Amino acid sequence: METWPGTAYPLGATYDGIGTNFALFSEVAERVELCLFDTDGAETRITLPEVDAFVWHGFLPGVTPGQRYGFRVHGPYDPSRGHRCNPAKLLLDPYAKAIDGQIDGDESLFSYHFAHPDDRSDLDSAAHTMKSVVINPFFDWRGDRHPRRPYNETLIYEAHVRGLTMQHPEIPKEMRGTYSGLAHPVMIDHYHRLGITAVELMPVHQFVQDPHLVDKGLRNYWGYNTIGFLAPHNAYAASSDGQQVQEFQAMVRELHRAGIEVILDVVYNHTAEGDHKGPTLCFRGIDNAAYYRTMPDDAQYYMDYTGTGNTFNVRHPHVLQLIMDSLRYWVLEMHVDGFRFDLAATLARELHDVDRLATFFDLVQQDPVVSQVKLIAEPWDVGEGGYQVGNFPPLWTEWNGKYRDTVRDFWRGEPGALAEFAYRITGSSDLYEFSGRRPFASVNFITAHDGFTLHDLVSYNVKHNEANGEDNKDGENHNRSWNCGVEGPTDHLEIVALREQQKRNMLTTMLISQGVPMLVYGDELGRSQRGNNNAYCQDNAVSWVDWSQAREDWTLIEFTTQVTRLRRDHAVFRRRRFFQGQPVKRSALDDIAWFTPAGEEMSNQDWDTAYVRSVIMFLNGQGIPDHDARGQRVTDDSFLVFFNGHHETIGFRLPDSSYGESWEVCVDTAAPMAADERYAKARGEMQVDARSIIILRKAF
Repeated sequence: METWPGTAYPLGATYDGIGTNFALFSEVAERVELCLFDTDGAETRITLPEVDAFVWHGFLPGVTPGQRYGFRVHGPYDPSRGHRCNPAKLLLDPYAKAIDGQIDGDESLFSYHFAHPDDRSDLDSAAHTMKSVVINPFFDWRGDRHPRRPYNETLIYEAHVRGLTMQHPEIPKEMRGTYSGLAHPVMIDHYHRLGITAVELMPVHQFVQDPHLVDKGLRNYWGYNTIGFLAPHNAYAASSDGQQVQEFQAMVRELHRAGIEVILDVVYNHTAEGDHKGPTLCFRGIDNAAYYRTMPDDAQYYMDYTGTGNTFNVRHPHVLQLIMDSLRYWVLEMHVDGFRFDLAATLARELHDVDRLATFFDLVQQDPVVSQVKLIAEPWDVGEGGYQVGNFPPLWTEWNGKYRDTVRDFWRGEPGALAEFAYRITGSSDLYEFSGRRPFASVNFITAHDGFTLHDLVSYNVKHNEANGEDNKDGENHNRSWNCGVEGPTDHLEIVALREQQKRNMLTTMLISQGVPMLVYGDELGRSQRGNNNAYCQDNAVSWVDWSQAREDWTLIEFTTQVTRLRRDHAVFRRRRFFQGQPVKRSALDDIAWFTPAGEEMSNQDWDTAYVRSVIMFLNGQGIPDHDARGQRVTDDSFLVFFNGHHETIGFRLPDSSYGESWEVCVDTAAPMAADERYAKARGEMQVDARSIIILRKAF
């Protein structure tokens, strides 16, 4: 086959209308073979003719989109020195933009013999592994533009491409569980109803199905096992002809047309190749010592800050380049609007300790593309010193784990939670203000994919992960949950009613808190995982949304919609700046004030009293900035929010008349669908039911 020298940039396979340029980085390679596969699986090998600055490259005229390919890298195999080249193993292109197939767990995928782990295996893996695919880079975006929704107007919906629509009766069967299904008109209607402005997709980079899970009849459902950082996962495509790239782009285009942003949950901290006993699929066989952090005293083993067997080596310039090229690709070519970085503290580890000024963050800061999209950190990893909530650079927002824990503790009745509860619902200024960030640096969540669903949070005291096949040893043991008196399903009407009220309490708290709220798919309709708090391997009804529940949980959907609408319509619940606790321009009243149930201002002693679980929060609608992010003039109503975390009804006295003499009820979590007439014009004293919230709007 005719081969031209080609170019060392861009890396990967690039089709230009005439042919395809192939480029692969490997500092240790002695020779690199490009392997082309026809539809019958027959292989043609071509030695890449050129190498510049450790990038091996060549251009093949006539190679067009749809071509399956891989690489074989000839070089040192010396695990003790961190080198694991083995030309018997077909390797994926780290820059592959589409990937075909899956691995099957065959012994040939491994660079050693199972019976003799110290001996290199020369079994050919081509028939048992995935292939990279040359893509057509051209797509009709039809004038698509990023919605660029301001953070303080954002409501995130964390979703799983497959689990969200697999059981939706109004979506055609062939589209369920796919990119197309996620952007189906019935789903867009659902997002609009809930007030969703951004869907945050659990990993859609190509990932691997773990053979040990498949052997047990399970699957890697969550997808935190990436092998292709530029390729959309092929199993989520409705089409079976390698058109996953175009299908993903069409999904983004339709969501943007509906005004909804797309945020990707990305996993750059480790790869699917696992520890030193894992398969050789890509990076390990290309340049193991460059791509992974090996142990300094014995390079055959990996440093593991992720709990998955390996850690990506972000200290290496080509690894950093891969990550940045991947991020730019998803923004520029796939039009996504932001990223949530899994175990982001790992990316900050320059040597051992987490470094807030790590090179990765410097690169993001100066990048004209990546710095302009939403950047959300999961601010922890499993290594020493890995919990870094509040410590990321100014560009970043963070999953606020302290918010989650505090709100759960408050509503399950833990003593001494009130003072921190007030910090969390007002934007966590103690965590973010010192670094020049705004309240929306805090992504507020009660639940996430990892842990109990909202329904299970109020239904189980302990995890029930037996279905995962790990003797219930996996998953978090400290869930800060409360089953309301009975473990699991019950027909006890009082307990069922209390659970529903607790759901409404936590949803309301999150949706009126300063910061960016994140709702988890299915929580709005009571999705349960049967007490499983680590459903990473449950690609079945345990994790899928049961849309038949939508009728049963209509009240919860309607209530959620009611509170999201309140947040959307009133900027006082989504301020761009922290409260100052001082009088504002157009009012003699402070921008925020706190009162005891007796209507008196909270004292330091009140905040520090462990048994106090009730408070009134006054939000001054005149205390928000004069203009929003787009320059529109803002005026707003004032609100009183009554939080009663006690297990009994409490009489609350309204603050003195200077705060307002007449108030209208707009939310009551004890009476979810209609304001109680006795509160229609609230004055003087009012009764607030046990474990409930009432929100009053100032009447004029």
